[in-house]
Amino acid sequence: MTPSLDLSLAGLAAPLAAVVRGPLVESVHLGHVVLTGPDGEAVAGLGDPHARVWPRSSLKPLQAVAALQCGLDLAGDDDRSRRLLALACSSHSGEQRHLDGVLELLAGAGLAPSALRNTPDVPYGAEASAAWRAAGNGPQPLAQNCSGKHAAMLAACVAAGWDTGTYLDAGHPLQRQVRATVADLGSSAHNLTTVDGCGAPLHSLPLSGLARAFGRLAAAPERAPGSPEAAVARAMGSHPEMVGGAGRDVTALLAGVPGLVAKDGADGVYAVGLPDGRGAALKVLDGSDRPRPAVVVALLRLLGVDAPVLDEVGRVPVLGHGRPVGAVRALLPDPLPAAPPPPARALPDGLL
Repeated sequence: MTPSLDLSLAGLAAPLAAVVRGPLVESVHLGHVVLTGPDGEAVAGLGDPHARVWPRSSLKPLQAVAALQCGLDLAGDDDRSRRLLALACSSHSGEQRHLDGVLELLAGAGLAPSALRNTPDVPYGAEASAAWRAAGNGPQPLAQNCSGKHAAMLAACVAAGWDTGTYLDAGHPLQRQVRATVADLGSSAHNLTTVDGCGAPLHSLPLSGLARAFGRLAAAPERAPGSPEAAVARAMGSHPEMVGGAGRDVTALLAGVPGLVAKDGADGVYAVGLPDGRGAALKVLDGSDRPRPAVVVALLRLLGVDAPVLDEVGRVPVLGHGRPVGAVRALLPDPLPAAPPPPARALPDGLL
């Protein structure tokens, strides 16, 4: 018998973006969005602002905070520390600067690339992938977009004197700290755990908790300047090119909006935080990345952000024979409806 599935994620989903080709709406992306205030409380949203989601790579800045808490020596204000800490938060494109940074992180901990346990892959970026293959390379952990995170996790293990061969085990001291940090920053103690595409443990959060965590990160340089959270925020803002890469919307937003903390995640997730502590997060129901830039820009505008980069990132053309014949348009109302209080929900099996 096929086990029943919890489809509550679909139940309250609302239209987030329309794909317009010529004079017709060709398709509509549904999902959930939330805005949180300076105190971290959900103030507005669409769909289910408290939908429980897998943050995917949007979790990386929180994982980097945990690595710093475990002894990762990248909390300094020097350029090297900020550059490599930004890489620890990245889903990098696999450009040479990213690969060199991963090797630098590993070498600083006395480790070789063979210590990486993330899933082998080719670079994420199209140009970087072509160059990698042209050099005769196939899938390797080094080239995979999560290798910066994994190198930082390994370096944290070395700093703490922990075993590096088992750093991906959910019971490893490092991963226990990651889980605790995610729960703390997201103010959500009842989180589910699975395995992410790269092999690392992945923890769920309510969408509102994800936005809250990013607001806390972005506010940390002012509210808690000596904290690991502040170090992560400063690093991502100082080196946006290490968080994504050339042509990536997350890099453009980090570079174009002072004090912003932003991170994209697979399967239609995005989270942002502002220096005053406000945050926003979105989840596209069908997991598509296509509408994310338009929707995250609409959320930033609802938060009062006004920067030229928003026009650039929010422009998602629909092509016909190689030329624009339409666009992906965000459908968020202004203002968003007020967010309801978090509902009391029973969690599915799998809680650790």
